[in-house]
Amino acid sequence: MTPYEQVKSKLDELNISYDMVEHPPVYTTEEADKYIEGKVGIRTKSLFLTDNKKRRYYLVFMDDDKRLDMKQFGEIIGEKHLKFASENLLMEKLGLKPGFVSIFGLLNNTQKDVQVYFEKDIVSDIPLTFHPNDNTKTMFIGMDDLKKFLNSLGFSYHVVSI
Repeated sequence: MTPYEQVKSKLDELNISYDMVEHPPVYTTEEADKYIEGKVGIRTKSLFLTDNKKRRYYLVFMDDDKRLDMKQFGEIIGEKHLKFASENLLMEKLGLKPGFVSIFGLLNNTQKDVQVYFEKDIVSDIPLTFHPNDNTKTMFIGMDDLKKFLNSLGFSYHVVSI
């Protein structure tokens, strides 16, 4: 099963609806935005972070127009030294390559050791955008359905102001 088929299968199993746009491969939110222009949805940025000792992992979702202040986010979660996780850690923990980071990578996190954070401004009734572990597609999915997805996998999440 391809990574996309794995995502689709899980969403179908949970009876979660979504809209999808197919496009050429993209590696940044700026590139993806060109193909989803005019569709209603919050363009999200997905960031995979780790602490200095690579013992704790954080998946952060925010509006793609914002920049993450790592120091401020670290203060919110009680972590002094945060950094972007390496390609190897991204593959090990989420089964993803750079440019593919998505909430759906949690399907591959069997250790359940990734903490999930949503920036409060994107938590609304407006669908959020994510790659379905395939950077040739962008999904639009509602927050209630994302909660259902996370709960089905045994993940909790936090909403923070960043």
